[in-house]
Amino acid sequence: MDLFEAINERYSFRGEYDNTIPPRSDLTKIVQAGILAPSGCNGQVVSFVIVDEPGLLSQIAEIIGNKPVCRTARAMIVCITDPRPVMGEVSFAAEDCAAAVENMLLAIVAMGYASVWLEGVLRYENRAERIARLLGVPAGMTVRVVLPIGVPRQPTPRREKLPFDKRAWFNRYRGEES
Repeated sequence: MDLFEAINERYSFRGEYDNTIPPRSDLTKIVQAGILAPSGCNGQVVSFVIVDEPGLLSQIAEIIGNKPVCRTARAMIVCITDPRPVMGEVSFAAEDCAAAVENMLLAIVAMGYASVWLEGVLRYENRAERIARLLGVPAGMTVRVVLPIGVPRQPTPRREKLPFDKRAWFNRYRGEES
């Protein structure tokens, strides 16, 4: 699958996965795509825990709220950020994590799997902290994103994206001349 096809095919999958277990070699390739993402000042402040042990997967799914996509996931990638500044007092942890996650989402699609970017749900009920404790993440580091991975049991509807001319313009916002 070429890059633009992967971009076009990527969507946030929230359904159930089938019983296919992604091999560790595939999970390694996916995370390697995240490792190769741009990093502010090359600070490389994002790290990853690849979870494929059924008991841990169940515990994470329970923490997140037993959503079908988590309950049936055969693997998850947990993205961890180190908030340390890398340019004076500036940290690029959020930006670096976002770049890594997008690379991994595209790799996931290109390899025939599906996922969803789970981040907002981690902000409630101390979910990020609970997952961090479960996985032995050091104090001061933050569980930022969880990517459940698997093969969809059946495709789910995709949300429409606004067309180019509603979100992008040349030279001026909304193409308005001054």
